[in-house]
Amino acid sequence: MAKRTPVLKVTALKKAFGPVVIVDGFNLEIGAGEAVALTGRNGAGKSTVLRCVVGAERPDEGTVTVNGIAVAETDPEIRRQVATVIDDLDFFPDLSVVEHLDLLARAHGIADPEAAVDEVLHEVQLVPQSGQLPATLSSGQRRRLALATAFVRPRSLLILDEPEQRLDAEGVAWLADRLKAERARGLAILMASHEPALVDAVATRVVRLAGTELVAAGTDDAE
Repeated sequence: MAKRTPVLKVTALKKAFGPVVIVDGFNLEIGAGEAVALTGRNGAGKSTVLRCVVGAERPDEGTVTVNGIAVAETDPEIRRQVATVIDDLDFFPDLSVVEHLDLLARAHGIADPEAAVDEVLHEVQLVPQSGQLPATLSSGQRRRLALATAFVRPRSLLILDEPEQRLDAEGVAWLADRLKAERARGLAILMASHEPALVDAVATRVVRLAGTELVAAGTDDAE
């Protein structure tokens, strides 16, 4: 079986904050249709890896490429390739839910932005709240809106930091189904998660971090 073309390639990544080394010698490749879950205790370096991958942090050593392009957060080509939910988003305070998503869809050149936004609003179950300002949403609804900002735009790589946060059991089950559908469409996924059910359902590989050491890597495919 031919090896899949890597969408994401991370080589010898190192990141330290002052004298504290968070990640050292981290390597990873993810191909189209694959999903890798980073697991481990808080402080093990999961979020640091994700922030380096998307260009929000500059690694001290190593390289990160997406479809062969060196990652830079401001690179328009990278922004077209990578959709992220890695921090609590600062939504535009004066734009409603639907206006926010419509702006993102149009900014990324979606051919039919109204249809795309309508589909995503139904998918994340925010149609009744579409006219509300983000500040009026519950924490779980704001998390669904954050995920919607990734799903409404073009992407070949999806980066998610604990996407299950503030979702109830029904929401986690929906997210697992949605991410499996993303994989089936050929997207590559890298996510950090503390939710075993989500990891088991979505990940084709699991990489467990413990400080600067890689503890274990699973290779069983998720169904």
